[in-house]
Amino acid sequence: MNFKKIIPYLIAVAIFITASIVYFNPVLKGQQIKQSDITQFKGLSKEIADYRMQKGEEPYWTGAAFSGMPAYQLSAYYPNDFIKEVDSLLRFLPRPADYLFLYFLGFFILLLALKVKWKLAIVGALSFGFSTYLIIIFGAGHNAKAHAIGYMPLVLAGVVLVFQKKYLFGFVLSALAMALEINSNHPQMTYYLLFVILILGIVWLMEAIKEKELKNFVKQASLIIVAFVLAVGVNATRLMAMKEYADQSTRSATELTLNPDGSKKMATTGLSREYITEYSYGIAETFNLFIPRFMGGGTTENLGTDSNFYETLSTLDGIGPTRAAQISSEALSYWGEQTIIEAPAYIGAVVFFLFFLGIFLIKGKLKQWLVAATIFSILLSWGKNFDIITNFFIDYVPLYNKFRAVSSIQVIAEICVPLLGVLALKAVFSETISVEDKKQSLKKALYVLGGVCLFFALFGGSLFAFEGFRDSNYAEIPGLKDALIQDRKTMLVQDSLRSLVLVVLSFGLLWFFIKNKVNQSKVLIVFAVLILFDQVSVNLEYVNKDSFTTARNVDQPFQLQDYDKEILKDQGHYRVGNFADNPMQDGRTSYFHQSIGGYHAAKLRRYQELFDYQIASKGNRQTINMLNTKYFIVPDQNGARIAQQNPDANGNVWFVDQLKVVNSAQEEMNALDSLNTKHAAVIRAEDFKEFSAQFKQDTEIDSLASIQLTNYDVTSLTYKSVASKARFAVFSEVYYKAGWNAYIDGEKVPHYQVNYVLRGLLVPAGAHQIVFKFEPTIIQQGNTITLSSYFLILMIPLGWYFYDRKKKK
Repeated sequence: MNFKKIIPYLIAVAIFITASIVYFNPVLKGQQIKQSDITQFKGLSKEIADYRMQKGEEPYWTGAAFSGMPAYQLSAYYPNDFIKEVDSLLRFLPRPADYLFLYFLGFFILLLALKVKWKLAIVGALSFGFSTYLIIIFGAGHNAKAHAIGYMPLVLAGVVLVFQKKYLFGFVLSALAMALEINSNHPQMTYYLLFVILILGIVWLMEAIKEKELKNFVKQASLIIVAFVLAVGVNATRLMAMKEYADQSTRSATELTLNPDGSKKMATTGLSREYITEYSYGIAETFNLFIPRFMGGGTTENLGTDSNFYETLSTLDGIGPTRAAQISSEALSYWGEQTIIEAPAYIGAVVFFLFFLGIFLIKGKLKQWLVAATIFSILLSWGKNFDIITNFFIDYVPLYNKFRAVSSIQVIAEICVPLLGVLALKAVFSETISVEDKKQSLKKALYVLGGVCLFFALFGGSLFAFEGFRDSNYAEIPGLKDALIQDRKTMLVQDSLRSLVLVVLSFGLLWFFIKNKVNQSKVLIVFAVLILFDQVSVNLEYVNKDSFTTARNVDQPFQLQDYDKEILKDQGHYRVGNFADNPMQDGRTSYFHQSIGGYHAAKLRRYQELFDYQIASKGNRQTINMLNTKYFIVPDQNGARIAQQNPDANGNVWFVDQLKVVNSAQEEMNALDSLNTKHAAVIRAEDFKEFSAQFKQDTEIDSLASIQLTNYDVTSLTYKSVASKARFAVFSEVYYKAGWNAYIDGEKVPHYQVNYVLRGLLVPAGAHQIVFKFEPTIIQQGNTITLSSYFLILMIPLGWYFYDRKKKK
């Protein structure tokens, strides 16, 4: 091996490691970043982690959240998941520096695949990795999203290599990178990546037809498809489990026909249109991509003591400078329509200038692909603000209605804009393009982007109302809203000027290069400095050393409170409802107790519907009781949280005297409105007919009949039953057919869905032991496919290599 040839790549890796560690330097002290979603995840997954540690195996189920749910999309390790070991080798830095390094490395490899020289590729990788959106997602705890984004460029690199007729290397990289991408477990980002690849394929197809190379294109496309199929196969266990769960989750079609208020429910095969488009990017908000605080920045911003907001507050009686400064540090500066926004999705004024330069300077299919993909992502990110295209995709494009937060599709632009920008710099450095073309393209880019920045700097303050939907929070303080609006105008004008200066500097630098006043190396250095200043200075406003805390606070995010201690005195098996908060957005309770709530974006659909229709809408205590909610966490008169025992909880299991037979999901839900869950249960007609001959509706109470839980072990629940005749038992456990099996005295027996979400079982007369076991067959089925795919992903390239070698000889 020629060591000199790999030196540039070692330098690149060293720079990426250094940049990642320097930006997230608190990791050197052992600190970890505070992430709200990860905090909630810690709560939900604690029972799983404890089980894994104690038993050395995976439960694939947890009873600590939402009264019980599969762990497939929560926390699950799958057998023979070797691709995860490859991922661990690449992410060797402390979190979140590991993800930032992954951003840099993947984009660097993509640029090398596009024949960009290594020095320019380093600058390009830094411009991609420090894009504000890619940094701010760490603060929210969107680790899986960051993980998936990190592998996107690597997948594109493999695809590009195949289209460049580097078939063996392209095939291997495509398969490996896509396997890593899928393994990152963020289907939404992978789905968006497929759009980028599809647009790339369409552009290449059109070129192939034009050049009469259709046969060659088919060969290339087939090779990429085979690579992706193997990548899917490698992740078969994860994907099959996810698909099985997705069909029962909130991402699937409902069987209900009415809304909780009784109005007719709109039929859908996925999430509701309103939920999908809740986070829609405003059309004007798109200017955030190159003017950072165009719409006021994040939901809250620190306006400082030199703001109109602070000045107005500090003059009010009873506020004072200290309190005024505190309020100003969390001012509601954002005036867009999104519910919450951590920070603007700023790509960079310098990078956007280079992007526009690429539009005018570069010719051919690469530009067509990147520009088309960028426009595509921006249009779809507008969501409900551009509902013609959004509704079409929701209604007709497969799987599009399974994902929410349509603004996230701007991740495509996050890749394509810096990519075309780097290719533009490459073109400027190229001697094959005339000086005149370079000059004209530079001028056009300056006129377009510089002109937009100048326009907003001069006139932006008078173009909008600058009013936000949260401004009512300041309505009671005279003049405060007007002061905030003035500050919003100032932010727009100042940042427009900031972007204009950066654009002009970028233009001047390249203009001097074309005039031979400065050499290429200096241009690269200055651009690296400009880009880092531009992006990092914005990023540090939102993710900085204050975002970190001690490792202990992250590993043990919740502290035991007095009300927890009071509840934990009860050593039985029961559930807790935290009604001091929204139970369905609460991961804390699951950290200490078996909770009826939780925090997850894809809950079991039936359970969410039960909560929406019976608990949230009607406050149905019978429904709460049937979930064995023995304790409530509620606020007292002073707002302090206390534990309150519920004496009416049904317990873990009970015999019912009557079964109410219904024919549809809507009838089942409606029946719960007035059901006495201690004495009756609702069951579907198709299930009831299986045992109707054996079950007789009771008019006399069998006082000697009893059934009770004798052992709870997450994936195995044991009960003891005694009755003089056949009885129907209702278990306060979530029904999930694809995994849970029922056994009576060791013999497998059918069990049924009752009361919309619970399990029911016909128990014969006499004394019996009843056991429920979680035995998902999907894991073994997927594992077989996974192992076969690993074999093929190794043997196909190996056979290919030796075949080529023999052919050359």
